[in-house]
Amino acid sequence: MGTTKILGYVIAILGLAVIALSNSIVKLPFLNSSAKGLLYVAMTGVVLIAVGIALALTGSSSSSSIKQAAEEVPIYEGEGKKRKIVAYKKESN
Repeated sequence: MGTTKILGYVIAILGLAVIALSNSIVKLPFLNSSAKGLLYVAMTGVVLIAVGIALALTGSSSSSSIKQAAEEVPIYEGEGKKRKIVAYKKESN
């Protein structure tokens, strides 16, 4: 799993926690209990969730998804068991 995906998951979970804090059931002394203040906190949580999901979905899945423009063919030097790959040539189609 890529670091972008992990960061996306962490941000989304943080957004859920912010929405839970804006819930009127949870009473925190530092949080303004006015409806407008709670709305701003809830909207911040929704934005954090959206950003987290976007990061998790756009994160690179694996290196095997990289496509080669052309297949590479090895160029050998020597014969038999003593041959070595000295370079690669792109195969033309």
